[in-house]
Amino acid sequence: MSQVLHTPPPTQAPADDDLAALAARHGLTVSGARPSLPEYVRQLWARRHFISAFATAKLTAQYSQAKLGQVWQVMTPLLNAAVYYFIFGVLLGTKHNVPDYVPFLVTGVFIWTFTQSSIMAGTRAISGNLGLVRALHFPRAALPISFALQQLQQLLFSMAALVVILLCFGVPVAASWLLALPALVLQFTFNAGVSMVMARMGAKTPDIAQLMPFVLRTWMYVSGVMWSIDKLAKKDGLPHVVTVLLELNPAAVYIDLMRFALIDSFHARSLPPHVWAVATGWALLAGIGGFIYFWKAEETYGRG
Repeated sequence: MSQVLHTPPPTQAPADDDLAALAARHGLTVSGARPSLPEYVRQLWARRHFISAFATAKLTAQYSQAKLGQVWQVMTPLLNAAVYYFIFGVLLGTKHNVPDYVPFLVTGVFIWTFTQSSIMAGTRAISGNLGLVRALHFPRAALPISFALQQLQQLLFSMAALVVILLCFGVPVAASWLLALPALVLQFTFNAGVSMVMARMGAKTPDIAQLMPFVLRTWMYVSGVMWSIDKLAKKDGLPHVVTVLLELNPAAVYIDLMRFALIDSFHARSLPPHVWAVATGWALLAGIGGFIYFWKAEETYGRG
């Protein structure tokens, strides 16, 4: 009789559902998967010390190769203000229509530089730090937020020079200066939100970083940095919709709030209606909307 060989039946591979159930039972998750929004917020808060330390380190290293070092944190916006004063204040005569024009201009330049630098740094937050993104596991929103915090630290360092300029040009110290604190908090929230939007866009299309200087320069010219939106709005023949758009421009809103807080000749009538509500609305819209927009692409950063 011939010996019959009985081969064991082939083992059936476990189904995907079974593997998913097994992984869930043992607390395993997909590598690189996007966490839920509450979990993402928790992870980000747990790394708050990293965010502040990273921002401080970047600020310290920014001018480490320059002989004047951190002095350039103040000199850069001051030199920009000097150029704008010569072009707009002297050549175009803008200073004749604006009281305390030098404090008006310097405040506008400092506050605008905060927004401009935050957005530019945020645009390159992912694409310019791919080595860090690919090497370490952390919530990627920490990068654009840390860059916005870096620019806030630079602004606070520069505020000492701004205070000296205000005092030298006869602007007295007043209780209204305390309003600068909530204005800066709102502006920081807005800047961080826009930075996160631009970080996601810049991660997918790095060429956006080359376009942003032109976009930001145009935005600066319509934000009342060198001229008064209130004076322009009172001119006849300007369409009402243009006036409303200029007044609701978020960069102009935060600049006007700081001018109102610091300069006694910049009165409440120079502010757009409901300015604090508008500033809060822009901060919430950009901060929350930008954070969610960035979080939705969390698993894609550093890949490809």
